[in-house]
Amino acid sequence: MSIRKKSLLPLLACFHSMYYVTAFLDPSRIDPSSKTKLFETKEDLKALANKLNPVIGFFYPLGLTNAALWGKGEEFTIGWLRQSEIKHGRVAMAAFVGYCVQSNFVFPWALSWDGTPHPSVNLSPPEQWDAIPLESKLQIILFIGFLEWFSELKNDDFNAHYTKGGQPGKFPPFRDGGIPHPVPFNLYDPFGLSKKLSADTKESKLVSELNNGRLAMLGIIGFLSEQKITGSVPILSGVVKPYAGEVMAPFEADFTLLF
Repeated sequence: MSIRKKSLLPLLACFHSMYYVTAFLDPSRIDPSSKTKLFETKEDLKALANKLNPVIGFFYPLGLTNAALWGKGEEFTIGWLRQSEIKHGRVAMAAFVGYCVQSNFVFPWALSWDGTPHPSVNLSPPEQWDAIPLESKLQIILFIGFLEWFSELKNDDFNAHYTKGGQPGKFPPFRDGGIPHPVPFNLYDPFGLSKKLSADTKESKLVSELNNGRLAMLGIIGFLSEQKITGSVPILSGVVKPYAGEVMAPFEADFTLLF
């Protein structure tokens, strides 16, 4: 089995997040004027960690919850870190599933108006990404950028910002979200099925989502690592094809800014 494309986008996002997570400030620089009510505290994180993995529990050697990111307080730091993990876990899950599906199936219709077909499943996912037109790549990236922008819009009626006491990972609805064109479905729960779930069931599903997201992040990185360094992930040897391109240069096949 070979495997597929948009995986490099979550990888870029993951490294982007890692850069900012490590660029924290000294705890002594906490903003004393911060009065935001916490949605989650460090004690909540410890309780959540035991639900996620009772064997390991709360294991946080970097101590970023005490980092006071950008000179802000605990409510900002915990909200930002929780949102970051949830978001990147979701992206990784989409990437992992897409990677597997695209290795075995592509849409039968044309990719563009001129009749260009979708890249063959004989190509690996990063090779499929390199093979699609620049316009297609820009559409994908702009759509992801729109979702990112929309998720950060102020909407206190729905949910306060995740750094100001709002629930991390809660994506705002398109309906009543200020979009001038009507949108029939929301990104999250488009058919409204979660409304029928109990609070305990929702909590259990959120725990499952975090665990699945963490596993997917390891999975997608494993695929790309084995493609670039044969034998680096022994369990995937012979499963994924080697990739001669550069996963950190998504437009390498179109242009380069380096000479």
